[in-house]
Amino acid sequence: MTDVQQQGQQGPVSHAIRLEKINKSFGAVHANADVSLDVETGEIHAIVGENGAGKSTLMSILYGFYAADSGRIFVADSEVEISDSKKAIKLGIGMVHQHFMLVENFTVLENIVLGAEGHWSLTVSLGSARRRLQEISDTYGLSVDLDALISELPVGLQQRVEILKALYRGARILILDEPTGVLTPQEVDQLFAILRTLKQQGVSVLLITHKLQEVIAISDRVSVMRAGRMVDTLNTASTNREELAELMVGRKVLLRVDKEAAEPKQVLLCTQHLTWIDDSGVPRLDDVSFEVRAGEIVGIAGVSGNGQTELLRVLSGMLDVQQGSVEIDDTTIDANHQMTPKEVRHLGVGHVAEDRHRDGMVGAFEAQETAIMGFQDEPEFNRSGLLDRAAINQHCVDLMDEFDVRPAAPTLKSGGFSGGNQQKLVIAREMAPKPKILLVGQPTRGVDIGAIEFIHQQIVALRDAGSAVLVVSVELEEILSLCDRILVMSEGRIVGDVLASETDARSLGLMMSISRSGEQQKQQEAAQ
Repeated sequence: MTDVQQQGQQGPVSHAIRLEKINKSFGAVHANADVSLDVETGEIHAIVGENGAGKSTLMSILYGFYAADSGRIFVADSEVEISDSKKAIKLGIGMVHQHFMLVENFTVLENIVLGAEGHWSLTVSLGSARRRLQEISDTYGLSVDLDALISELPVGLQQRVEILKALYRGARILILDEPTGVLTPQEVDQLFAILRTLKQQGVSVLLITHKLQEVIAISDRVSVMRAGRMVDTLNTASTNREELAELMVGRKVLLRVDKEAAEPKQVLLCTQHLTWIDDSGVPRLDDVSFEVRAGEIVGIAGVSGNGQTELLRVLSGMLDVQQGSVEIDDTTIDANHQMTPKEVRHLGVGHVAEDRHRDGMVGAFEAQETAIMGFQDEPEFNRSGLLDRAAINQHCVDLMDEFDVRPAAPTLKSGGFSGGNQQKLVIAREMAPKPKILLVGQPTRGVDIGAIEFIHQQIVALRDAGSAVLVVSVELEEILSLCDRILVMSEGRIVGDVLASETDARSLGLMMSISRSGEQQKQQEAAQ
């Protein structure tokens, strides 16, 4: 039993965690500058801030991934040195990462015990762990099948396993990094119920998130970081999303998408019975049919991994059409008439890839080179068979000015820009030609709250100019606010088609959780 656990049993301490004047630099970058923070015992404490604000660095120092250059750390009012994550765990600090640290072909029990066997006999270790985990599960409401394979569990239950793993190791202070990024609204509700139970049992929760509505819903206090410094700490009950956003960015931010009602016109994009099967024989797209019209934004909602990625890749020409067809304006693409991404682009299709680092840019390229990727063969960028460097540079300067890319440095390596400015550069490249159809994957993934506002404005402006826009996003708030019509995908199928004005996050979440087996059961019940 850790010292923290013993103190927790004897009575509440004034602070579970206290950080004083923490400093951390990486070269010339001062990631944390005199940061102080206190977290009370049995408190849910949110930390918010833009990308690069210093949140992750601060939590990495607390969990022993980094050593602070200076400053003091107190756990249960005792000053400590946290040299590595083993020391953090010994002090009762646990962390659930955004990307789960689980072995998919191990059972839940095996994953939890891994690295903390406690006995030379695995059989003895597993038996002892099973009994202890049952007690933890009963105490905190963390029910999960200990014998299930991780690969068989939905993401909500996988996250529950990570929390169980931390508690099994004695955590009384739990750090959650973007915990709701891949959860449905129903799974978020379940997570929040667990967090409230943890709080009641005296566990302190540090919640790192960019979703301000969730901060308001679950936290007791919220600390705001900007440019490596702690700006303010507020009682959540006395603040709101608008105030938090302004503290994060340093100016007022419009949190809703300001747009008029859509006026859809002719169909510009249409899929008919589109099916795409991967090398393992799994249908990633299963009989997908839908339309997108000029002058509307159609959103694809769904938990990541339900066919959205494959859909965008097929529509953009990155994957061949196997079965069914895609119609772009008056051109049909099918198994007998394939088109390359370049040919699809020449039909007037812009494509902002879901993963900008893998498919949208090359970090080692200069910004001006990223600004013409896919357009490098166009006459305006060539002269006498060679790239026209002056024209390319001026084109990049113009894009940076129009789309507020900072710094406005065309020769800076693309990887040297912040995530938000990388995204704005990619979006600028795809939107500047005013495409008839724009395919956008995760438009604001990893983007600062101020840049989100700007990107949404640009997408709406393109819609208003008569383009058809298809948006894929795992952020339901973004889908509901930005889109005019919403399609819901689950297991590669379209399971819902609704107007954004006539639905909400909870209804979308229920549709997102529909499985093929569940749908078949409903059909059978209806037939009876």
